[in-house]
Amino acid sequence: MEPQADIALIGLAVMGQNLILNMNDHGFTVVAYNRTVEKVDHFLANEAKGTKVIGAHSIEEMVAQLKKPRRVMLMVKAGQPVDEFIEHLLPHLEPGDIIIDGGNSLFEDTIRRVKYVESKGLLYIGTGVSGGEEGARRGPSIMPGGSPAAWPHVKDIFQGIAAKVDGAPCCEWVGEGGAGHYVKMVHNGIEYGDMQLIGEAYNLMKTGLGLTPDQMREIFGEWNKGELNSYLIEITRDILAFKDADGSALVDKILDTAGQKGTGKWTVESSQNLGIPITLIAEAVYARCVSAMKEERVAAAKKLKGPKPTIKGDQKKFIEAIRQALYASKIVSYAQGYMLMRAAAAEHKWNLNYGGIALMWRGGCIIRSAFLGEIKKAFDKNPKLSNLLLDPFFRKAIKDCQRSWRSVVAMAAKKGIPVPAFSTALAFYDSYRSERLPANLLQAQRDYFGAHTYERVDQPRGQFFHTNWTGHGGTTASSTYTV
Repeated sequence: MEPQADIALIGLAVMGQNLILNMNDHGFTVVAYNRTVEKVDHFLANEAKGTKVIGAHSIEEMVAQLKKPRRVMLMVKAGQPVDEFIEHLLPHLEPGDIIIDGGNSLFEDTIRRVKYVESKGLLYIGTGVSGGEEGARRGPSIMPGGSPAAWPHVKDIFQGIAAKVDGAPCCEWVGEGGAGHYVKMVHNGIEYGDMQLIGEAYNLMKTGLGLTPDQMREIFGEWNKGELNSYLIEITRDILAFKDADGSALVDKILDTAGQKGTGKWTVESSQNLGIPITLIAEAVYARCVSAMKEERVAAAKKLKGPKPTIKGDQKKFIEAIRQALYASKIVSYAQGYMLMRAAAAEHKWNLNYGGIALMWRGGCIIRSAFLGEIKKAFDKNPKLSNLLLDPFFRKAIKDCQRSWRSVVAMAAKKGIPVPAFSTALAFYDSYRSERLPANLLQAQRDYFGAHTYERVDQPRGQFFHTNWTGHGGTTASSTYTV
């Protein structure tokens, strides 16, 4: 009998199941497989009942059902499980067949796997899939990269199931090697930043202004109608409205210790390797780390004193200032994320389409927002734009928000309310627009204690000098210099 299936999917956790059902809805025949085969039977008898989904109880059975070139998608835990499944699959596949990793894999692992699988004559795709379980079921944002020859064979499936914005699918080929997983990693880093910024706005209103969850629900609902319109603002509104069994706000009963899966940390590590200051995402990662120190914070709160956090004055005016500070900080966060992608593209020789990435993020994913449409326009106008802050739209937006942004950061400092992401966004903005920074003194210090040399403002770039600062040092300079 002729094989019937368009694609196989391994891994029947919630994301895997929902992607299968989404593919089925769009007319694709899917083979479902799971290492624990009971899950396959359970899935076919329940969630996939009445669909054309085929179950497989072994890799051999799964592969036998697939049309050529065979397409096998992994939705398994990142790390070793992916490598193990690749090894299980290789003996059953032929040259030209395609292995797809749809998990949150580290991009460096994907670079390695692309080379390895291609060396066996097969093709490999590492793709970011964003949107959570709802996105997977109704239309996620999909960011594929890897072997370019594989793209034509998965394009119809991926673009078919992806979210659509104005008819355009939130899925396009990202680039070679680990490009797809890298862009997904940066997406997750920006997601950390957005969530931290929203948390700081919430804390200013709760701690500083004494607002109730119901009052804040109204405010976030209003914000979602304007410039800040986005999925995360929308769900924040809904979370604030949600009542516990006793009728009180559930959000107030949730312990204030945040978890993390690691993609934010990876983003920060990559930025450090590339020398790109994504300060806001870094603060968002560290803010989660501080939140996890709950017992220490409870003990410290009894001993370390600060000002009363109550913010007095025109409440409505300050709420609008918080909104503007949130918008300006968000612009900085995305500008930093795009700086990082540009540096990674140069390092790995990826030809990234920055406007296309904004379009992929406009629907289906966690950071989807109206704001991303403006990023797409900025790169459509100038594909070589070095920094989003220099685009006329964003330059004007920051100009309009700047007074409020500064007043919010200053008020938070005066009242002892932590706003690490708001603060670092403003500090980065001020650093980036500074023609001269105090790094001249820093270079003098490095040369003083380590003969690390420095450049001079009155000499051409690339000439390095060393000074005998003490009069009894030598004239030999350090042999290495790192900018």
